[in-house]
Amino acid sequence: MFTTIEGYYEQGQIFLKEEAPVTAKTAVMITFLTENLKSGEQKKRMPGGLKGKVTLPDNFNEPLDDLRDYM
Repeated sequence: MFTTIEGYYEQGQIFLKEEAPVTAKTAVMITFLTENLKSGEQKKRMPGGLKGKVTLPDNFNEPLDDLRDYM
């Protein structure tokens, strides 16, 4: 069974916001969310940021040699 419980980590301890649904010793996996992801902040994309860094070959729209038999 997989159960997700929200909590937080502070000074070497993990505090859960609700009671765990188990009473015996149980294996757990913990995922840490960084503050940037948690607050919803994302790096803004800049339109045209790759201008001059990406090029296409002149024959980009030409049929591929491997598919000539099918055309």
